[in-house]
Amino acid sequence: MSNYHVAVVGATGAVGQQMLKTLEERDFPIASLKLLSSKRSAGKVLTFKGQEYTVEEASPESFEGVQIALFSAGGSVSKALAPEAVKRGAIVVDNTSAFRMDPTVPLVVPEVNEGALRNHNGIIANPNCSTIQMVVALEPIREKYGLKKVVVSTYQAVSGAGLEAIEEMKQQTKDILDGKEFTPEILPVGGDKKHYQIAFNAIPQIDLFQENGYTFEEMKMINETKKIMEMAELEVAATCVRLPVETGHSESVYIETEKGGATVAELKDLLANSPGVTLQDDPANQVYPLASECVGKNDVFVGRIRHDLDRNNGYHMWIVSDNLLKGAAWNSVQIAESLVKLDLLS
Repeated sequence: MSNYHVAVVGATGAVGQQMLKTLEERDFPIASLKLLSSKRSAGKVLTFKGQEYTVEEASPESFEGVQIALFSAGGSVSKALAPEAVKRGAIVVDNTSAFRMDPTVPLVVPEVNEGALRNHNGIIANPNCSTIQMVVALEPIREKYGLKKVVVSTYQAVSGAGLEAIEEMKQQTKDILDGKEFTPEILPVGGDKKHYQIAFNAIPQIDLFQENGYTFEEMKMINETKKIMEMAELEVAATCVRLPVETGHSESVYIETEKGGATVAELKDLLANSPGVTLQDDPANQVYPLASECVGKNDVFVGRIRHDLDRNNGYHMWIVSDNLLKGAAWNSVQIAESLVKLDLLS
């Protein structure tokens, strides 16, 4: 196996750090490694496989000689630098929403549509964290029974909003317990007009509201699911909620299949034998997926599978995953591994 020249853009952020950890744990074949960031974070020293690396400010010239670049530094950075990386011969795996709905850019979850990588033009998009875990669980069902409708309510961790949001949650929790006053500054969205307390709360807003009343996060889930599954006609609705959980997104998902009549036991058996899925479903013994237990694990965890009481083709389930791993870093590294496996890296 060849070794590859790799760059990680946004290396000092929450996802960037997880990317490095995952590359190390997976022993990805690296010939050289560049750690890149904004000017503000440049100069920091990070350790990879026992070796220290100084983080450099990302620029177009940073990608000379790079074969694969993992981006997680925000959409504006990706829009500015991803095409520059491609010009210099790199394949970009982008973890932002910058290119996800571009019809010329494959949107990839390897367990679902790995073959789409063959159609890349230099940039590959990593889907939204909440979308990834849902489609991993739904794809085996779609393949066997068809899929007509998806209704999802998410219960998303604060780490999805970045390190500063985690610190805000922790500080608010401490302040409340200590009886101190505080002023929320980050959540639900740093750039929006109002900010609300996340500690001991649930905020039904992730990202900015759109004209149709859905948030951008909800529209991401709706549109990305249709694109990944190549089902423009699929009915999808989403409500995305932020909870005071540090890591691990949870989802309540209702689906309607094209073929009705599958038993719960059949769905459990199907998912238990599907790639990237761990079934945790034994209600009699209170066994079901928990965000607190998925942290640090690459799989998507599924449980509480049950038949809808009114529709023969309706089913409910609970889906949980580490949003920084399968929802971001692991899916990105998985894409890189798939590029190697399919011999798509020059």
